[in-house]
Amino acid sequence: MTSVGGKKVFYPSGCKEVNEELGKDELVRRLKLLARAFQDMGQDDNEQYSGLALYLASDYFMDHQSKDVRLLVACCIADVFRIFAPDAPYSEPAQLKEIFLFLIKQLRGLEDPDAPSFKRYFYLLENLAWVKSFNICIELEDSQEIFCSLFQLMFSIISEKHSNKVRNFILDMMSPLITEADAVSQELLDIILINIIEPYKTQKRVAYQLAKDLLIGTSNAIEPFIQTFFNNALMLGKTSESEMSDRLYDLIYELNQISPNVLLSVLPQLEFKLKSNVESERKKVTKLLAKMFADQGSALADQNKALWNCFLGRFNDISILVRQKCVSQSQFFLQYHPELFKDIVEQLKVRQHDPEETVRMEVVNVILTVAKNDFTVCTEELLSFIRERTLDKKFQIRQAALLGLGQLYKRFVLAEEYDKVNVDKISWVKDKVFHAYYQSNNEDRLLVERVFNTCLVQYNAEVSERMKRLYLLYATIDDHAVRAFHEMLKNKNLVKVMVSQLIEAIEVNLEGEKSIPLNRRLAAISKTLPEPNKATDHMKKFAVLVEDDKRMRQFVKTLVGPDCNSKKAQDLVKEILKKLGGPGPGQHNLFYNTIKSLMERIAPVMFDAAAIEMLVKHVDETVRGLGIITDGIDAAAEKGVRLLVALSSVYPHYFKTEETFELLLSFLKHDDEAVADLTIQIFINVGKRLQSEHPNIYTVLLPILQRSAKLGNPKQSKHAIKCISIVCQKKEAILSQVFEHIKKSLTPESANFITSIVALGHVAKLCPVQFAADTKSIVSKTIVKDLLMMDRTSGPDTTESWYSEHHVTEETMAKLQAMKMLVRWLEGLQNNANNSGTSTLRLLYTVIIHEGDLMEKGMINKPELARLRLQAGCCMLKLAEYKCYGDLITREQFQALALLMNDSCYHVRLNFALKLNKGLIMLRLPLEYMSIFSLAANDPLKERKSQIKNFLQTNISKRRDYIKQNLSTGVRVFQFMPEYSIPFAIHLLAHDPDLQSHEHVEILKNIKECLWFIIEPLISKSEDCNYSFFRKMLENIKQCKDAQDPEDEVTNMKLYAVCDMALGLLVSKATNITLTDSNLEPVLPTKCFVKQAKGYMNTKMYVPKELVTEGIKRFLGTLYCLLCSIREPCG
Repeated sequence: MTSVGGKKVFYPSGCKEVNEELGKDELVRRLKLLARAFQDMGQDDNEQYSGLALYLASDYFMDHQSKDVRLLVACCIADVFRIFAPDAPYSEPAQLKEIFLFLIKQLRGLEDPDAPSFKRYFYLLENLAWVKSFNICIELEDSQEIFCSLFQLMFSIISEKHSNKVRNFILDMMSPLITEADAVSQELLDIILINIIEPYKTQKRVAYQLAKDLLIGTSNAIEPFIQTFFNNALMLGKTSESEMSDRLYDLIYELNQISPNVLLSVLPQLEFKLKSNVESERKKVTKLLAKMFADQGSALADQNKALWNCFLGRFNDISILVRQKCVSQSQFFLQYHPELFKDIVEQLKVRQHDPEETVRMEVVNVILTVAKNDFTVCTEELLSFIRERTLDKKFQIRQAALLGLGQLYKRFVLAEEYDKVNVDKISWVKDKVFHAYYQSNNEDRLLVERVFNTCLVQYNAEVSERMKRLYLLYATIDDHAVRAFHEMLKNKNLVKVMVSQLIEAIEVNLEGEKSIPLNRRLAAISKTLPEPNKATDHMKKFAVLVEDDKRMRQFVKTLVGPDCNSKKAQDLVKEILKKLGGPGPGQHNLFYNTIKSLMERIAPVMFDAAAIEMLVKHVDETVRGLGIITDGIDAAAEKGVRLLVALSSVYPHYFKTEETFELLLSFLKHDDEAVADLTIQIFINVGKRLQSEHPNIYTVLLPILQRSAKLGNPKQSKHAIKCISIVCQKKEAILSQVFEHIKKSLTPESANFITSIVALGHVAKLCPVQFAADTKSIVSKTIVKDLLMMDRTSGPDTTESWYSEHHVTEETMAKLQAMKMLVRWLEGLQNNANNSGTSTLRLLYTVIIHEGDLMEKGMINKPELARLRLQAGCCMLKLAEYKCYGDLITREQFQALALLMNDSCYHVRLNFALKLNKGLIMLRLPLEYMSIFSLAANDPLKERKSQIKNFLQTNISKRRDYIKQNLSTGVRVFQFMPEYSIPFAIHLLAHDPDLQSHEHVEILKNIKECLWFIIEPLISKSEDCNYSFFRKMLENIKQCKDAQDPEDEVTNMKLYAVCDMALGLLVSKATNITLTDSNLEPVLPTKCFVKQAKGYMNTKMYVPKELVTEGIKRFLGTLYCLLCSIREPCG
């Protein structure tokens, strides 16, 4: 009989001895019988088998090469622990360690549930878990080593194949080793925790679930050890003790998800980390807390107010990345935590103005994402942040904001299911989109056009629905948006015309008869595209492609042709872009995008003949009161017809069907005068070939036009006469009938007196020769003597300086129209025959200097006087656009006109400036009129100064661009070069009526401000400022006399004093100058300056001592030397 450790080995009944001499198969058979015996054995009478238990734990059996032997031995030993519990026969710590490590190795057999021997492995697991055999190890010195091996094995082998029973037994086996142990080593903690973070969490989901269940079940026991771990890592910086030290924040997040109570003492430490001086540290903690606070169902913010408030402080972190991370996580707060909504909105309100563009962009993206996911969460305040960002200084942010708003509009306003709450919330979007068209960048304008096509109306919608949406859109946008819409149509049409002209030029060049330069045409088109400088190169490349590829050329020609419909336009654009090869890397992609932008601008995807016909039908329904499209919209009929007017001005070729014209004729019979008048404007735009192509329509239209011209309101009469001149092939005969009727109604007693005045002006303009004698007589006797020089009535008593038009008396309205009539008459004449121009200018000048009261009888009230002098000023500006009349305007008349910029009435100043700017920006008014803007420095309102400064900058840029594009202007450069406005400004300011002497300090101070107001925008950009030329021009003025009164010493000294101040400003404030050689010799206007006697040198300083600046001193110190270079100062 065998004995082990002094104990004899006894075998249960029916079991044979097992020893080293047995073969493997026999050994396995005997061990199976032994295992069955142990399995059936209870805890009574077990002492006799202690020797057998020790024998089975010998090295021979535990190290046996057969896995079956090892498994059966392991099952027997596990049963031994059960039978002998609580006192196992193994007492030596080393032996216990060896036995449990052996058992752990055998548990690896659990890995494959499909293996034949899995049931026996499962029995082993069940036995160990049920008996809690591993608890014996708790007292061992090497317990943590054993537990680490066990836990490592369990997490590595568990998988989806295992049943819940297996998982539960594993959990039952592992849990007591934490809950009943006095310590949990860092290594063991790492083995557990690594399974709850990525990538293990995703790649080994069952192991993650086991770790999660283990942590939940042992949370109270394991909390102190987790706390110690985080305290060492977070506060003491002991990171070498754990492999998890670099994943601290991932662990905290996952633990908070699994068992938040284990972190109760850890979270306060994060507040300290949020205030770390290390940016990367703050970023990590911010990211962690954002996720923890934002998770659905999280109550952390409520439970830990101090930490929440500290987190909110990170929205204002010095680090861009931290602020950006805070904003990006705001989406989840807004969606899932209404209780935190107010706090987050307050932070976003500040961050949308963040100095860093990436943060502002993140605000836009977050709010738009929230709106798309759950629009009910998106309040009007949040949407207002997007609204503000449409005006951001960075285009990318403006683009994201505008496109996002467009998408929301499309989703909710154009949806089949109408939700009034949502629609009302974003009803302002359509206005905001069009307001963006006021931006000066081409990128913004292209963006608005894209949003209009794809979101506000949708170009690919069915034609009836498309025009219905367009009508509804136009009828509900505000006035600023309407103007932007009109401007959009004009700009798109302008680009289309330019491309059409380019194709024509290319075809002419290909025919070889003559050569048309393309560069100017290409440059003009490029200026309408993003990044014009780069676009120029792309357009040159495109022109070569069009020239070489006949099919491509035909595509573009058809696209811009009058017969292209919406469907064909879409197909053509696809073909053209396909020929470009599609978007590609680098420069090719830029080229592709440029041409794509061009195609978007010129392709008529929204409008064609069918669309216009459908729109006219929709408007007709509204006009007749039958339509439901515009129910509840004020003046819907008028707005619909106004839309047609806008479209007819750019797409006249789409108004071509008989049915369309018949419906338009019905509009003329509408009770609303505005509708009838607007319809006449449509015929003005589309009626050029009406008489020949649609004689039936013409026959009906003509009597209506004649009646409107004679008896309509002033607007109707004006448009009817213009329409007659376009529609009628023999307009003179028709207008003769109108003229005869006008003559009979030109009396104040006539009900159509004002209409007749308006009609007279337009007839005289259109047929200046035919009615010349009669018109001259009427102007002299009726318009001037009987109307303008007579005051018959008085306006209502008022102290106001202005009131609305409906308050203005009929007599004053007649006088206003009379002045306009005089201008139109002269426009037709285009000459000063019989001194008509001179006398008219004298009359207008008198109205201005008498402050509107031509005859100075004192019968007219202030608001009407303001309107009269404003009208006189506007009429003078209009006449100044014509050289034959502009040359007649004397310096005194010009100076009186300029002073309207400082009129006491705000509305006079405003409207005069608008009229002045309109004439200048269109290059119709001579350059000298830009000098009038200098007087805006006296305006008491800051916003008015700002507006005029913008006008100045725009005009300067316009003229400089014009010179660059028209280098052939040559000697006429002084007519466009904005620097030439300065001599006129100096002369104008020197004749300030308040400046009585060159020593009048206070007035000169004011004049200095005026000078700087106009000089600053001219010299603000060093690359555009020719300093040498500018200075020489001012120096030359000092060597001339005032042409207005050359022999008057006081007048000349005032001129020199103003010139000295201009030189002082130039020398002292032009700090960013670039000295360039210029062959251009300043040419001073002879109407303002005359040359001094030969050899004259003016080196005297005329500015009072109080106004002498360092600039003036430096100038005078070098003046003598510079005078040597002066040649021909006046010309």
